[in-house]
Amino acid sequence: MTDRGLVDLTELLRGLEPVRRPGEYVMVSTNSEVSLPCQASVVEDEGTSLVLERHTADAFRLDYPAVFAWITLTVHSSLAAVGLTSAVAAALAAHGIPCNVLAGFHHDHLLVPADRVEEALAALAELSASAA
Repeated sequence: MTDRGLVDLTELLRGLEPVRRPGEYVMVSTNSEVSLPCQASVVEDEGTSLVLERHTADAFRLDYPAVFAWITLTVHSSLAAVGLTSAVAAALAAHGIPCNVLAGFHHDHLLVPADRVEEALAALAELSASAA
């Protein structure tokens, strides 16, 4: 499969079009061999980090440090694009909003505190408008 995403930072920022994915999400770390229905995973030396829907974590009685909203940047970013993550992180940081970025093949995804998702969406809209 060919990566045909955008690489120009100005085009990427103009086309961010952030969309909130429904639901609430949490991140846990596990060394368990039990397969959990996760939305994303990262294997680390210390364990496997899983992004789960909150109700799934609650059903399995898993502890989690925070509850997140999931924002997808619907612009098709290339895996070779430079600066998008930095620009998005800086825009959110300027508003004091923490963000965890997950890069997919077609899109970038952001986990932000659930109680600050509207502020995050506004900051991203402001960033996109400033590139227009």
